[in-house]
Amino acid sequence: MKVDGRNYRSIWLADDGWRVRIIDQTRLPHEFVLRDLTTLDEAATAIRDMWVRGAPLIGATAAYGVALAMRADASDAGLARACEVLMATRPTAVNLRWALEDMRARLAPLPPEGRTAAAYARAAAVCDEDVEINRRIGAHGLRLIEEIAARKDGPVNILTHCNAGWIATVDWGTATSPIYQAVGCGIDVHVWVDETRPRNQGAALTAWELAGHGVPHHLIVDNAGGHLMQHGLVDSHRRPSTGACRTGSRRSRSRNARPTRCPSSRAAVQTARAPACV
Repeated sequence: MKVDGRNYRSIWLADDGWRVRIIDQTRLPHEFVLRDLTTLDEAATAIRDMWVRGAPLIGATAAYGVALAMRADASDAGLARACEVLMATRPTAVNLRWALEDMRARLAPLPPEGRTAAAYARAAAVCDEDVEINRRIGAHGLRLIEEIAARKDGPVNILTHCNAGWIATVDWGTATSPIYQAVGCGIDVHVWVDETRPRNQGAALTAWELAGHGVPHHLIVDNAGGHLMQHGLVDSHRRPSTGACRTGSRRSRSRNARPTRCPSSRAAVQTARAPACV
């Protein structure tokens, strides 16, 4: 997505091919600050201190954190320590655990001398996979926005809560991906952005990224959402969802909840085709 007319991802490699560059989300919306991560400990700090936020981005950062760790110590002990340190940063984050288990499973069978290159390659693949998943989510959601636009005059008014935008993923976002794709198709879209107390993710992040991409929006206090709905000023509501299934059911993210099985979210987006206008 765009910041001041330039396309960015939320995480990428610097020109030297090994430093990991992120957007420091603690400085948004008032400052756009890039940080370079060069060690395992810096990657862990980025997750723990919320320089990066959002489950998909946390997972991608953890994958690159393992790659940074392998540059310093690619031994079995080094791999184990990297996963332990990173897992402790956000122990309830599902994407974090998935990314670390994936990296460990792929790197452990390799000789130490092959682990660094393999870790960087897999971390890059994790990022690319997230971008494609989010693009396909947007392709599905775009159809709903197109249907609304076809039966009304004026903009399609969308209400967002929290932040599930591109800054919470590697690119596109989840809840915002249909919005960006609709704008790309020339559909008249307007977004009501809940401030989302107490951390104000909507005010600090969602409104910031929509502004950067040129999407018309207004920031509102959380309690105004119900008023807008009551008066017919909201056509669609989009917010983050954890563990959504194709059936519409959801899994709880509570650490004490009994997990339920549902079709993979990755499988659920496989049939989405990119619209011609995106």
